[in-house]
Amino acid sequence: MQDRFAAAGTQAAARDAISVRGLSKTYDGGAGAIAALREISFTVEEGEFLSIVGPSGCGKSTLLKILAGLMAASGGEALLNSSPITGPRRDIGMVFQSPVLFPWRSVIDNAMLPVDVQRLGRQSMIERGRALIALVGLSGFEDRYPWELSGGMQQRVALVRALVHDPALLLMDEPFGALDALTRESMNVELQRIWLDRRKTVVFVTHSTSEAVFLADRVMVMTARPGRIGDMLDIDLPRPRTLDVMTTERFGGYVRRIRAGLNAGGGLE
Repeated sequence: MQDRFAAAGTQAAARDAISVRGLSKTYDGGAGAIAALREISFTVEEGEFLSIVGPSGCGKSTLLKILAGLMAASGGEALLNSSPITGPRRDIGMVFQSPVLFPWRSVIDNAMLPVDVQRLGRQSMIERGRALIALVGLSGFEDRYPWELSGGMQQRVALVRALVHDPALLLMDEPFGALDALTRESMNVELQRIWLDRRKTVVFVTHSTSEAVFLADRVMVMTARPGRIGDMLDIDLPRPRTLDVMTTERFGGYVRRIRAGLNAGGGLE
């Protein structure tokens, strides 16, 4: 794929926030070794939104765990801002499918958890936390507890928690997969709004081809296990995007191309 920034030579080269080179992962089990990822190489530019789709078991979540420093690769390397990712890092935020909020902590206290754990100084960071809570539309809920919130509201708190310490990279592993269809669409619009406001580098794993296209600057399509990169699509749709864009021919063309790629690899979900 041609470099999107190489066309005219008038725009400065974009800086790569993530660089993945020949990344592989093999699990050693009792029934023999299982290759989850094989020879994956790609980059993500600073401030870019990359969606990843692929069949179940293709290594999407494994890749995200390696990028988060939660799992070691078997071969190759992953770098964030030219620094190898060898373990958990303070400049990486992560949002999982489940919000994983502590029931005994209020919204603001759950949001401030990375600040407390990293001893960043709650007094100096509390206003940032409150500003992010307002940004995700939860003003007035700062002192509520998780059991008082809907699933979508809980996921908004998880997003604030991932952003509060100002990470260089935000990783999202099917964060809206457990929500109903209407709430999920609403959260997609909200996530886009927040991303446009903050311009974080985002790597977003999803099973939904339409969600991937709606949110992303690029979509990476992975093959069945062992996971490789089967396709990489630039999404040329103007922002901000409304849900109406899903009815357009261009949007449908992207979705059809992704599905064709997944079908070719025997992994349409």
